[in-house]
Amino acid sequence: MRFRVLIADDYARIRFSVRRFVEEAGFTVCAEACDGRHAIEQAKQCQPDLILLDLSMPNMNGAEAASALKRLMPDVPIILFTLYADSIGQSSAQALCVDRIVAKSDGLRSLVNSMRELLGADTQADEFPSRQVVRRNSSRLAAF
Repeated sequence: MRFRVLIADDYARIRFSVRRFVEEAGFTVCAEACDGRHAIEQAKQCQPDLILLDLSMPNMNGAEAASALKRLMPDVPIILFTLYADSIGQSSAQALCVDRIVAKSDGLRSLVNSMRELLGADTQADEFPSRQVVRRNSSRLAAF
């Protein structure tokens, strides 16, 4: 089964890189959003199995969107994929209505591992895309 993922980040290059990596890892990206409001609209339409949110987005940030999304879809895991993970801390995840906080600096491999853990999916390391795919797509995100 290919799990359906919604990606919300205000930077198109980040969305592109995350999309490529998670698709190479066996997930299906059902929608993308550039802010929290758009993420809520897209989630209602595509009914994802998992939602990735950036914290800092215009119009409605990831924390506000997570709260609204958890009310709409309480069983859908939400990951806050953010540059600010160190200042937030994992203990704040429940208060922010997210299931996991993953630092962008930890890289896409860490993100995919968290996605697989939350969904109970197979976590075989050989299913990860090559480093070259990641480097071609974004110099802002680490491969490991």
